[in-house]
Amino acid sequence: MEGWSSPGLLSLWRSAVAFWQTYYTPTSVEETLRLLAEHRPEACLIAGGTDLLVELRQGVRRAPVLIDVSRVPGLDGIGLEEDTLRLGPLVTHNRLVASQPVAERAFPLAQAAWSVGGPAIRNRGTLGGNLITASPANDTIPPLWALGATVVLQSVRGRRILAFPEFYQGVRRVDMAPDEMLVEVRVPVMASNEQGVFLKLGLRRALAISLVNAAVVLRFEDGVITRARIALGSVAPTVVRAPEAEGVLVAGPLTEEQVERAADLAAEAAVPIDDIRAGADYRRRMVRVLVRRALRMIASGGAGKGAIGSRPYTRSHQRPYLWGRTDGRFPRLAGKTVRHTVEGDEPIECNVNGKNRVVRGANGKTLLRMLREDLGLTGTKEGCGEGECGACTVWMDGIAVLSCLVPAPRAHGVRIVTIEGLADLIPRQASPRGGEGGGEGLHPLQQAFIEEGAVQCGYCIPGFIMAGAKLLEEIPHPTREQILQGIAGNLCRCTGYYKIVRAIERTGSG
Repeated sequence: MEGWSSPGLLSLWRSAVAFWQTYYTPTSVEETLRLLAEHRPEACLIAGGTDLLVELRQGVRRAPVLIDVSRVPGLDGIGLEEDTLRLGPLVTHNRLVASQPVAERAFPLAQAAWSVGGPAIRNRGTLGGNLITASPANDTIPPLWALGATVVLQSVRGRRILAFPEFYQGVRRVDMAPDEMLVEVRVPVMASNEQGVFLKLGLRRALAISLVNAAVVLRFEDGVITRARIALGSVAPTVVRAPEAEGVLVAGPLTEEQVERAADLAAEAAVPIDDIRAGADYRRRMVRVLVRRALRMIASGGAGKGAIGSRPYTRSHQRPYLWGRTDGRFPRLAGKTVRHTVEGDEPIECNVNGKNRVVRGANGKTLLRMLREDLGLTGTKEGCGEGECGACTVWMDGIAVLSCLVPAPRAHGVRIVTIEGLADLIPRQASPRGGEGGGEGLHPLQQAFIEEGAVQCGYCIPGFIMAGAKLLEEIPHPTREQILQGIAGNLCRCTGYYKIVRAIERTGSG
């Protein structure tokens, strides 16, 4: 870089443009707690980073020290013990959706997790991160609030267990000390006589922040409601309950008259604001609509029941997660804590497109920038830098992720596949379309994009192909609906979706 050739000036420049200065990757909860205690209040935990990296980029948060807990063992479990679901904070949204215990015993939570972002966001975004961000618009908070969940916090000083009304203090504020970390979420499961549903209103089908969301859980005895919980999101500084609406439902059957009364009272419980996404009056009206709709779904039997509820998908209509042949879990890291500093020369050692690479000088970058600037792999694009367009989609340890929201040090010790290495993954004799694969050095899906004319300006295409190829690996013959769900996190500004979908269909039908 001309003008920055001396090591001292280059180090100064790296520090000036980095969002953090030191990046730790611990391998145990104990080491994580020690680092938090040592570096507070400048330290911040990072797992999926789908919110944190956006906040760092926008300058709304400062975190000189990042502690990456995404590979700490023991924090991504989903367990059912008697009448309690025990969820690790690193459980991703896609794993919540795919979990049989969550789908059957906490159905509104599975619905909420499916509504978060697109597939690649759900592969990295974690339950713990969504809860701690504490936005009143976050989707997993209302169902957990309605289900009566608690959080377990831990520090070197010990543990605390808090109910949600205690944990949430205001807009993006939680009762959590700088040296504490969330280690578990405990959820009382829905019984066989309980039904629940989560509904969300956004500006589009995917990648939409809730304008309003609502979770409703009802308990019945001989057709009479004995307990009602209604939690509302994006209508107050925190998620709120609607006690008057709950009260009018209890001790009677779920009639249409009661549905209307409860919906009206729920709207009165909302205290929304006007902002760029919606006005307060509109939000209040939509509370009435969502609560009415949720109650009618329960009345008609269309909501999830406790122990006898159905999964959010069946084998004939599998949800596309874009995690391929994996189970959605990223491999853990063994050994000692790894430390990368922006000013230092610690290497990022990884495998990219089948080749072992050692990268120096990228410790303060995102994975996207490291791929483009340090490895010259410019096929991966930056469209938004906030995880909203999918142009930067790559595979990390076999799972589709958005490289603009992955810190480069997170790539240490992992396998990365970019658009440049996609064709090398398909043995020519095993091509889904037969013959010699997809063409001269092309993946079959790349060839299908050419044959279907699915490429317009081309900027978004690498992301679509990486998402589509992972979908086909996971579901070799997807339906049209599965294709639309699989590419829901990818945007084409030329509106070329019809031919993109057709190219994926063509590859899957070969």
